[in-house]
Amino acid sequence: MRSYPRNSPEAAARVLALLLIADGNVCRSEIRALESLDAPATLGLAPDGFASIVQGLCEDLMLTASAGEWPCSPDDATLAALLGEVDEPALRRTVLALASAAAQADRHLADAEQRLLDALRTRWQVEVLAGVEAS
Repeated sequence: MRSYPRNSPEAAARVLALLLIADGNVCRSEIRALESLDAPATLGLAPDGFASIVQGLCEDLMLTASAGEWPCSPDDATLAALLGEVDEPALRRTVLALASAAAQADRHLADAEQRLLDALRTRWQVEVLAGVEAS
């Protein structure tokens, strides 16, 4: 699994990418929600940078998955390492707000998406307050 500098736009974007692929179905409405919030710019990425982060994550997960294992769901150690690359509280809140918006965009919160959002809240010890937008 490739690593990114701590609190970098790429590390933050990869957490969003985890949410998008969590249920194995990247929904167009989730992408549109992130676009409407200008997620790449919010995180400091180039406009086309997010797509390469998603692709890189998928490649890394496919390479590290065991035979018969669902590759979209990293093991606990890998998830902890990926979430550990984002430790700045304001960035954590922003990523959680963007992830929550994307997860709710298709009006269906899949179990895998809920587990990841719960993991973000628990491991990062942050909440997104009602009415707070990603900034």
